[in-house]
Amino acid sequence: MKKSTIMMLGTVSSAIVLAACGSAEADANKQVIIYSNADDEAIEVMQATLDKEGYEGKYIIQSFGTSELGGKMMAEGTDIEADVVTMASYFIESAQTSKSMFVDLPSDLKPIDGGSTYALPILGNVGSIFINTDLLAQKGLPVPKTIKDLTNPKFKDLVSFPNILDSSTGWLLVQAIMNEYGEKEGKQVLADLIKNAGPHIESSGSGPIKKVKTGEVAAGFGLRIQAIDAKNEGLPIDYIDPTEGNFTLTESVAVVDKEGDEALAIEMAKVIATEARADLLKQYPVALYEGEQVDDEYVPQYLKKWDTTLTVDLLEKHQAFFKEAQQ
Repeated sequence: MKKSTIMMLGTVSSAIVLAACGSAEADANKQVIIYSNADDEAIEVMQATLDKEGYEGKYIIQSFGTSELGGKMMAEGTDIEADVVTMASYFIESAQTSKSMFVDLPSDLKPIDGGSTYALPILGNVGSIFINTDLLAQKGLPVPKTIKDLTNPKFKDLVSFPNILDSSTGWLLVQAIMNEYGEKEGKQVLADLIKNAGPHIESSGSGPIKKVKTGEVAAGFGLRIQAIDAKNEGLPIDYIDPTEGNFTLTESVAVVDKEGDEALAIEMAKVIATEARADLLKQYPVALYEGEQVDDEYVPQYLKKWDTTLTVDLLEKHQAFFKEAQQ
């Protein structure tokens, strides 16, 4: 009887040891799944930084469009497969409010806008007007100083901007118009701009700069950094900060609540927000944290911020405003 008991205990002990070893091996082989809406260039920076910091082979990054990933977050909440998301900050804000899906992400970093306890900004984009200086001169067009200037009939079929229904870059335009002119006048300004753009309302945020660079249109609205890069390449491109304001959209990193199994994901999220930040700042030169510096050419003249927190609900209201202006 005693021998049988001892043998049974030995068998149970062996099973526990084997289970523990298996668990340890599974933890060692665990890969953190990162979902991201970032551009390819930003993803390359994140990958290079994670590998350099010793996480090579310990993660998988999957790329999504902003709307696609946002839809998954809002529909799935904590059931989403991802352990980490890098995403438009307004989607993270809305997903947390709706689903409470992210854990606290403690950090010594001090975001300029105050930030949140569950997300850290990793990059920012600023909107501006840009022009093809050669085509502007050739057509005898005035140099625009405001977005409203682009509604001048002289710019008919010679202006391009992103559609807010397809591209978050288009939201930068709508925010500037609504903030400066209000809903009534703003709707007329937007309607006139839509009329002038004609076939040049783009589904991609990079669509307008491409058409300005090729001379298909004389002026456009989009990401300020794209025009700066084009000008620095020697192309006949210049950028103009509209007096209505240079509005900003940020992307942030957050960690999904996996019921206590987030330690490795939190490590990687912090690496993305800290160690990758210097290279991301070079590509997206928008200061997001106290103490960050960018060259003067990257500092917009009329930097402004929407007076309430950006959320998916606010985006949908501004999309409805755009649709009304189309009619």
